[in-house]
Amino acid sequence: MTNISINKLHEFRDHPYQVLDNEEMNSLIESVQQQGIMTPLIVRPLEGTTDEYEIISGHRRFRAAQKAGLAEVPAFIRPVSRDEAAIMVVDSNLHR
Repeated sequence: MTNISINKLHEFRDHPYQVLDNEEMNSLIESVQQQGIMTPLIVRPLEGTTDEYEIISGHRRFRAAQKAGLAEVPAFIRPVSRDEAAIMVVDSNLHR
């Protein structure tokens, strides 16, 4: 696990799920402000870059961290292909 700058993270292109700014998000933002990110994001290296990443799991935590003003978030980096990452995106949301 490593800490990654918010500015180096990108949402998964064509992410099939919406991240809503609702009461649940407000609760998550409050939690992040008080306790930080409790569960690390899962990211993969973004093609064509040397130090940027695409989020596989943790889009809601990423948004909450942005809104809470965090500069970086904890993340696990997984060197997977785009197809493998797409399957992981769906799988992680089904388990949510």
